[in-house]
This record gives sequence, C-alpha cells and structure tokens, in this order.
Amino acid sequence: MSELQNEVSELERKSATAARLFDIRRIIGGLFVVYGVIVTIAGITASDADLKKAENININLWTGLGMLALGLFFLVWLKLRPTAPPIPQDGEA
Repeated sequence: MSELQNEVSELERKSATAARLFDIRRIIGGLFVVYGVIVTIAGITASDADLKKAENININLWTGLGMLALGLFFLVWLKLRPTAPPIPQDGEA
C-alpha cells in the first residue's frame, strides 16, 4: 500500500507542476513580451515616410511599449500569485 501511495503522490506532484507550467498567464505574458519587442523594434526603426502616414505619431513604438507593459504585468502577476496546488478531497490521501 505504501508503494501505491508514493506513486499517487508522485503523480499529483507532476500534475501540479504541469498546471503551473501551462498557466495561461505565462503563455499570454510570454507572447505579449515577444510581440512587444518585435513591434517596439519596428517603431524604433521607423522611417520618416512611415511616420508621415500616421500623422507623425509612432504607432508601432507606442503599441510595442504597451504590449511589453501588458506582457510584463502578466508575468509579474504569475510570479507574485502562483497557482495553488489542488487540495485533496476527503476520500483521497
């Protein structure tokens, strides 16, 4: 029976690790940071013709910085409030 309990606890630990790994905040934050960096670089390297099209507002730069801020918000939120491991129910343990 002890071996079975060890196996069950090992599976529960792996399940909790997988839940933390695939937390939606990590995915959203990571994608926003990656795309934010790309769009910010496009904004920094914008030509005068591109700026003229947007009435001298560097849309790519501001959008990229906003995306970076949002992505970092999600990642900081994940770090400060990680997902709690599932609580075993009464019949389990």
